[in-house]
Amino acid sequence: MNVLILGANGMLGPYVVSSLEGEHKLRLTDVMDEMETPHEYRQVDAGDLDAVISVAEGMDAIINLSVLRRDRNIAFDVNARGAYNAARAALVHGIRRVINTGPHFTITGPAYEDLDHGIGPDVPPQPGTNLYALTKSLGQDISRIFTQHHDLYVLTLLFYMFHNADDRSRDGGDLTPYAVTWEDAAQAFLPALSIPLESLPSRCEVFFVFADLPHGKFSNEKAKRVLGWQPENRLEALWRKVDR
Repeated sequence: MNVLILGANGMLGPYVVSSLEGEHKLRLTDVMDEMETPHEYRQVDAGDLDAVISVAEGMDAIINLSVLRRDRNIAFDVNARGAYNAARAALVHGIRRVINTGPHFTITGPAYEDLDHGIGPDVPPQPGTNLYALTKSLGQDISRIFTQHHDLYVLTLLFYMFHNADDRSRDGGDLTPYAVTWEDAAQAFLPALSIPLESLPSRCEVFFVFADLPHGKFSNEKAKRVLGWQPENRLEALWRKVDR
């Protein structure tokens, strides 16, 4: 499968590339002038519709890893308009599969996180007032509307706190109840690319991607059941009591 990755030079990008490169032909993009990679690379701003449409030609799927968290205008361009651009590019080129990404609080902001347990990805979105969450949530809404009117499938993988597989340092605090290793997070893109689209519950699906943690605050059951994804690392060194 020919796969376009927007925002491939971000923090998660190299892990996703490593996970996919043995299975798919990759075209990588980012706003950087260049990127050290054996794969085809093009400089593209995810907020530029014409550029995204152009670079998506000949692709079978689009993965959108692009993100901007702080600047109000650019965050909107990348997080919201970027999702629109990916969907538009998919329609122009007859691409039926788009994979978006974002933080879990795109769906489950403080209204859920502060009070509830067993939180899944299909609750009514409550992103709160965080700029990052609001712009990503808007992008997700835009994607959903596209799928309601076109033969397009959008799978959204939501993450939050990333850890190295050998991380053993708690830095004096508790492990966040939504965490995953970089490698396990990247592995979720393989089933998201391979799952038969017609087997999905709908044309717009959201998945929580995090390790099997003991708190019960959130639920990754849907990612396991629908995608068949399984995290390998439970990050036990970060939450189990160790005799000293």
